[in-house]
Amino acid sequence: MTTAIQLTPQDTIERGLDLAAAEGADGCVVIVAETSSANLRWANNTLTTNGAMRGSSVTVIATVGAGEGTAAGVVGRSSVTDASLGDLVSAAVTTARASSPAEDARPLVDGTAGADWAAEPEETSVSVYEKFAPALGETLKRAGKESRWLYGFADHEVTTLYLGSSAGLRLRQALPRGFVSETGKSGDLSQSAWVGAATRDFADIDPFALDTELNRRLGWASRTVSVDAGRHPTILPPAAVADLMTYLFWQLDGREAFEGRSVFSTPSGGTRIGDALSTQPVNLLSDPQLPGLETFPFAVARSSGGASSVFDNGLTLSATDWIRGGKLEHLMTSRHTADLIGTPAASPGIDNYVLSVDGASGSTDDLVAGVEHGLLLTCLWYIRMVDPQTSLLTGLTRDGVYLVENGEVTGAVNNFRFNESPVDLLARFSAAGATVPSFSREWGDYFSRTATPPLLVPDFNMSSVSQAS
Repeated sequence: MTTAIQLTPQDTIERGLDLAAAEGADGCVVIVAETSSANLRWANNTLTTNGAMRGSSVTVIATVGAGEGTAAGVVGRSSVTDASLGDLVSAAVTTARASSPAEDARPLVDGTAGADWAAEPEETSVSVYEKFAPALGETLKRAGKESRWLYGFADHEVTTLYLGSSAGLRLRQALPRGFVSETGKSGDLSQSAWVGAATRDFADIDPFALDTELNRRLGWASRTVSVDAGRHPTILPPAAVADLMTYLFWQLDGREAFEGRSVFSTPSGGTRIGDALSTQPVNLLSDPQLPGLETFPFAVARSSGGASSVFDNGLTLSATDWIRGGKLEHLMTSRHTADLIGTPAASPGIDNYVLSVDGASGSTDDLVAGVEHGLLLTCLWYIRMVDPQTSLLTGLTRDGVYLVENGEVTGAVNNFRFNESPVDLLARFSAAGATVPSFSREWGDYFSRTATPPLLVPDFNMSSVSQAS
């Protein structure tokens, strides 16, 4: 019986590149991702499960031909061993030979081995919760004594990515990422509230602070008020802003804009780069080196699209202003898309963003204090695109919509379906607070490197009352 040999990530890449060359590939990129994760789950004021997992995946991108005639084949699998690597490489080369020439073909990014190329994958374990878990346990006890119920999930993972190419590139980067998402319910289960937070190591997550905020929101819900649909002055905390602005971020696709398929297209053709999206001093920035939001400093593409290309793997990423002072400065582009739409350089997507408003200060509570009559909308869910050319989204409110009267929260109100465009919101908001790290209820479990301010929108469109709870 033959025993499968588990190769190191570096050996997998070197062997994969050699096999691709032996198969007749003209170029090759091999991406290995090693993931280590640990999680906690609790329900009914009791810690229910905890566990640790490991996973790995290998993606092979083989190219055949040269110049404009180059075709690419991409095949990826999990848990690849020495015995199965050959089949994976062969499948990628075969796919490339069967494919038409790639429109986005460019010479592979060249380079040398990084200083930490030889390092092993980094790991996490349940020990990351050494301080968090005991504090969480105390909040569970506290909730029980106060006739409340807590339910939640905490996850921490470290992904170590290795990228090598036939052009000599050898890159390695380890990235930690974590989050906690917690729901509180009243003793009779009639009211609920939600809080969440992102983290790199759980050292900055305070379960007592999360529980205090949940308790405060459940206290607001001791009074319930029915409110009709319509346009209402609405305060969006940073989490709700991230729910909406992440969709805007994902729409910054240069190819879609150039082809007239997005809110960033012009009616006459081309993109809106250089246009004012807002008269407010709004900024949207991505930077791989942002403190606390660090992400991969090089492009990682397992498929090609308007904002990415498999030929761009390993391309260095740098700080990019997508919006500056309310003006659209850049769209996400591969090298091919940049040439197509006439931008001076490629701006591939970066896995983080910061939304800010120049001169803004204060918190969500400060915005509440300035509202005579309106709503506080804590989080959204089931968000879907209605019209990409206006960036119109629809979705539902969840786990806490509150009435604001004379600068104070005075009760909970019914849920709504909303219809809004995040691009329009940037042009219509009337006040903003300071930008802080945020965690989107809708997207945060896989896109959590965001920082956003609270916003006051004078006419947020609650299109209908919803029975969702």
